[in-house]
Amino acid sequence: MHGRPRKPQKPVDDASIAKAAKLRVLQAQFFQNHHDKIYAKEALEISAKLLETNPEAYTAWNYRKLAVEHNLRSETDPDAIKAVLDEELRVVESALRRNFKCYGAWHHRKWVLNKGYSSVDHEFRLLDQFQKADSRNFHAWSYRRFVAALKNMSEEEELKYTTDMIETNFSNYSAWHNRSVLLSHLLKQKIEGFTPREKVLTEEYELVHQALFTDPDDQSGWFYHFWLLDQTVTPGAPVLVSSWPAHGSDLFVSFKGNLDGGVSSSFTSFCSDKGAFPLIIYFNQSVGGINSSTVTVKHLFDKNEDLIWVPLATNNSGNAQAWVTFLRFPDVKDDSLKAYPVEVKVGHSQCAFTVSLRSIDSKHGEGGSDMEMIVWKDDSFHASEPLLLSPPVVSLDQATTNKEPEQIDSRWHEETLANEIALFQELLSEINCKIGKLTLARLLRAHDKMIYKMPFADEKTHSKEVLDLFSDLMKLDPSHSRYYKDEHSLVLMEQVVSNRESLLTYCWKYGEAHPSYLCNPICLRLSKLSLSRIGSFENLLWVQMLDLSHNELWSIEGLEAMQLLSCLNLSNNKLRSFTALEPLKLLKSLKVLNISYNEIGAHSIDTSRYLFSSPLSHTVGDDWNIDAYVTDGVKMNYWEAAVIFKGLYLTQLDVVGNAIVDEKFNLFLTHILPSLVWLDGDRVY
Repeated sequence: MHGRPRKPQKPVDDASIAKAAKLRVLQAQFFQNHHDKIYAKEALEISAKLLETNPEAYTAWNYRKLAVEHNLRSETDPDAIKAVLDEELRVVESALRRNFKCYGAWHHRKWVLNKGYSSVDHEFRLLDQFQKADSRNFHAWSYRRFVAALKNMSEEEELKYTTDMIETNFSNYSAWHNRSVLLSHLLKQKIEGFTPREKVLTEEYELVHQALFTDPDDQSGWFYHFWLLDQTVTPGAPVLVSSWPAHGSDLFVSFKGNLDGGVSSSFTSFCSDKGAFPLIIYFNQSVGGINSSTVTVKHLFDKNEDLIWVPLATNNSGNAQAWVTFLRFPDVKDDSLKAYPVEVKVGHSQCAFTVSLRSIDSKHGEGGSDMEMIVWKDDSFHASEPLLLSPPVVSLDQATTNKEPEQIDSRWHEETLANEIALFQELLSEINCKIGKLTLARLLRAHDKMIYKMPFADEKTHSKEVLDLFSDLMKLDPSHSRYYKDEHSLVLMEQVVSNRESLLTYCWKYGEAHPSYLCNPICLRLSKLSLSRIGSFENLLWVQMLDLSHNELWSIEGLEAMQLLSCLNLSNNKLRSFTALEPLKLLKSLKVLNISYNEIGAHSIDTSRYLFSSPLSHTVGDDWNIDAYVTDGVKMNYWEAAVIFKGLYLTQLDVVGNAIVDEKFNLFLTHILPSLVWLDGDRVY
């Protein structure tokens, strides 16, 4: 384990054979006593010998608990009780000296100490011995936290202990980890001596620098530095970073068909046949508890308390970065546009926009352009005329207009990141360190995100340097290349949406005629960028037509935040199963989907589902009602596809080029999707 080579097995000799025979005799005697519930002194001695020989005999530890409880039922003398428990501590100590990483022994010792008859001071002396033998023994560190809590030792004292252990050995990962746990509590509680926060973190940076520059190849200090970086850049409370409609925008909404004129090419137009439009709010981190009491929406028609907020996530935790509700407006009696103001307030964050309604009879009924097939070829798209309105690109703080004083400070954050960047650039100029390159990439990304919020900062980005770092890491560390590739893709996405000028180069107008549900014919074309992951969703909430074809996507997690999506092209990627498409279940506006030429059905087991599950969910599929797709007692062969597509109202679907596709599967699709008009380019009759 932990990079250490296995020792070659020793040949079996007569002593080993005799030892094994003795162990079998002890086990037979022990199990007989356990079965007969014999808890006499002789029986306890047999279990003690068994545990001293084999500390991993968990049943023997459970037996001793039962024996102690049995023998103490009639005992009232405190000294006698203490003697019984001291014997348990002796047996545990003997077992630990044979194997001090035995879970059962440490758990038994905690159980004994919880009885309240034993000396806690002795435990600290014992821990000193074990931690001298192996200062990184996480069992001993966990037990130390337990004992410190029993003795009511202050976290300041324990923090001082981690300092001593680190100064003795910079490579003590467990001490660094324990330090992060203790310091998190002290900073959160604002204990005297641990404020201001900036001063404490600056001292921690100085401490970890000693470790990193002493031995750059040791990972212990690097992991602590990651924790420090997180403390530096993560706000103490969730922040509203974007919304749709965007802060300050003028939204044009039609409830009966296409919007005409210049409005139809606007980035802030939306068509709905449901008498409502979505209001999406997006936070910098996953949050829960979003409801009418925590979010106030001021507008003329719906009551705030009637709004129902839904988390946009594929798990069942009730937490999400993106949340949606729907605002209802009455029918408009005339064709005149009238602007209605809307204000949204979430804690100390707020955004405001206006909505202009228009009722227009659709000119495209049955047999019209609604039935026309979306074609994803290059000649279907063209550069549109200069747009009066630009795509809404927000910085991390644009929608936040009122903040607590603690959130405003920021010069220290920018200066700290700049200092760390300079230090590691100097270090990497002298050595080739993989984890150093990764740290520098994270620092540069954090700095770039922060400068958009600081008017005094030097507004230049490091995107190219970060991309180069992740490219180097893919070559230097091929065993983790998939992680580096994903990070490279996320940075590339950030670069694409970093400003309106950049984003506009990827925006193309689709054809001259388009279906009525596609009120905004602007397609965001992110094809052929070698993306393995997608991100920056806070800047893409407005997108209704998205082309992600010819990339290397194996996951589309996060896409569920893009509630306006009606046309999506995922062809020629590396999606391995229908499980990877789970975010589509939440995209109720989706009409056109192209998943052709992926790897669906080519793999018998979707291992990526388990090895690389969504950060938002580790319970993928728990809410799937499989029984709804059982026919004659036999589950359908395509149940995964059924759970994804059931509830969607697709009019066009392309699946050709996947291993699962055959005539039987296509027949199944027409059954599960009665709204389907086009399948793989052919009209469904």
